[in-house]
Amino acid sequence: MRLPERSGNQVRIGVAITVPEPYGSELQAARARFGDPWADFIPPHITLLPPTVVEHDAMPGIDAHLADVAAQHAPFVVRLRGTATFRPVSPVVFMQLVEGISGCEGLEADVRAGVLAQELRFPYHPHVTIAHEVPDAQLDMAFDGMADFDATFVVTHLHCYAHGDDGVWRPSRDFVLTGPEPDGTGTAAGTGADVGASRPADAGSVTST
Repeated sequence: MRLPERSGNQVRIGVAITVPEPYGSELQAARARFGDPWADFIPPHITLLPPTVVEHDAMPGIDAHLADVAAQHAPFVVRLRGTATFRPVSPVVFMQLVEGISGCEGLEADVRAGVLAQELRFPYHPHVTIAHEVPDAQLDMAFDGMADFDATFVVTHLHCYAHGDDGVWRPSRDFVLTGPEPDGTGTAAGTGADVGASRPADAGSVTST
């Protein structure tokens, strides 16, 4: 896995939608079962911003940017069903989204702007990786073994992840989606969340190791 180099006080971050329980543990166990060496280091997620190196002093501005993004987007439903692959371009098998693609695309576009603006190597394609950089036989096992997996959940937060010196990606802050629903209400229905709310993430709620 290619990661941008960091130096001095720089930190390596990413932004993602964390797959909630019980599905997160199921997908992480599957990734380990298929021999993926990153299974214990990366919680199951939908990427919104790939690994990015920033100055430590830039984090308050990044937090403010992500809070502003979260305040513009309402919760939405994601459904994962069936597998797909990026082969032969990249040795990856993933769970595909059959619902929630537009919600992810809107979040990604707004996250990857302003202080986090950057170009992507490939067009954005929301997904949840279940096997990466393993032999073809194991990729085939992942593709076939998870073909019947089906999970639906509501996306209510986005997480800013920090990459630890031990190689583990951990959620450091979460940002509640509080944008208006399509009916025009000012608070996302059923959340009771305050607009722009953010808080330190509960790392214990995500299986990382």
